[in-house]
Amino acid sequence: MRRLGAVVAALVLGGGLLITAGPAQAATGTVTGLAGKCMDVAGANSADGTTVQLYDCNGTNAQQWARSSDGTLRALGKCLDVSGGSVSNGARVQLWTCNGSGAQKWTYTSGRDLVNPQANKCLDVTGNNSANGTPLQLWSCTGAANQKWNVPAADDGPPPTGGAPMAAAPYLYQGWGDPPNPATVMNATGVKWFTMAFILSNGYCNPMWDGQRPLTGGVDQQAINAIRENGGDVVVSVGGWSGNKLGESCGSAGELAAAYQKVINALSLKAFDVDIEASEFSNATVRQRVIDALKIVEQNNPGIATYLTFGTTTSGPDGNGQDLIRRGAASGLNLDGWVIMPFDFGGGSTNMGTLTRQAADGLKNQVKAAYGLTDDAAYRKIGISSMNGLTDVAGERVNLSDFESMLAYASQHHLARFTFWSVNRDRPCTGGAADSCSGVPQQAWDYTKVIGRYRG
Repeated sequence: MRRLGAVVAALVLGGGLLITAGPAQAATGTVTGLAGKCMDVAGANSADGTTVQLYDCNGTNAQQWARSSDGTLRALGKCLDVSGGSVSNGARVQLWTCNGSGAQKWTYTSGRDLVNPQANKCLDVTGNNSANGTPLQLWSCTGAANQKWNVPAADDGPPPTGGAPMAAAPYLYQGWGDPPNPATVMNATGVKWFTMAFILSNGYCNPMWDGQRPLTGGVDQQAINAIRENGGDVVVSVGGWSGNKLGESCGSAGELAAAYQKVINALSLKAFDVDIEASEFSNATVRQRVIDALKIVEQNNPGIATYLTFGTTTSGPDGNGQDLIRRGAASGLNLDGWVIMPFDFGGGSTNMGTLTRQAADGLKNQVKAAYGLTDDAAYRKIGISSMNGLTDVAGERVNLSDFESMLAYASQHHLARFTFWSVNRDRPCTGGAADSCSGVPQQAWDYTKVIGRYRG
């Protein structure tokens, strides 16, 4: 029954839309950001090198930006450009003749970031200053309000509106537990995304479902196809509690990143989750290897959404979890979400909603300190991955009322992820919990329905 879990860095390609190809039918409109103000070409001057700034929206052509499938944002016939192709924090952003370079490519993510893939950094309002004329710059992505933008739709579809529905992706497992038909669950609950588990090693550094089923062509692929055919998509989770972990089986960060990439490519993923547990979590060398591999994945997949999931105490991450976060910050890892599993606290644990909020606050404090974020920005970089009904520990029980408490908390703080293990168990049964039921009085899919209400 223990979730085999591993939230693999949700490789949501930018959490959203990776713009490639040539410009075509680009939508045109304003790009709004901090304080509701507009991205503006200073003085409506189309000369190369003109500063791009924040300014009151005024309806002029200096604030009309075309977003197209070649990754560019264009105004006054020229492109939004990083001066000199710099990848450094503080690099100036300007208007420049379109030239197809990486300095002019932008990915819009589900978190409303505009990411320059060449630098893997975000478009940022300098100094978080909403005054008219504040210049824009390139800066490491922090999740703060001065890096959030609303952009015109591209020719490849409308811009995402937030972390949901990707943020609300309950675990679905094909290995046992009488897997339900995902279309049935989607129609009953409104959930569109699922976290498919688990990718393990088949002996060395070769990823397979549970370490034994092929990445494509089997029951896991069939479930993914059904989800996509019904308008949804998947996060794929690597790791979990049991089995051979890729982080331990692969000999280097490069090999591990290649194994992750094999999964991403085979399944055409937009989001990736690494669930680091057991000996993989307790080994400092392996923790660093996972961090380094995820950073390579982020660099090679601009805009991908990544999550890292691990256990917790009632007060937040333990020493291993704290070390993991510090290593991530020191390495420049820019996860979409650091995610804890707030259960298995010990026999007799009660009021799991309160304990979960307490643990999540502890996680927020650790992420805030390691990355130098505000409280708001840190909350937006964390997540909760709970368990429904009776957990693995005798006497511990997560009720529907606890899920409602978690939903209110996640909504209040705009958490990056609110999910649970597992949809397989989200059904009633008699005689205690099992792989295919929760062990508590409920109707089918009650817990998933709560998750389905999360809007990020």
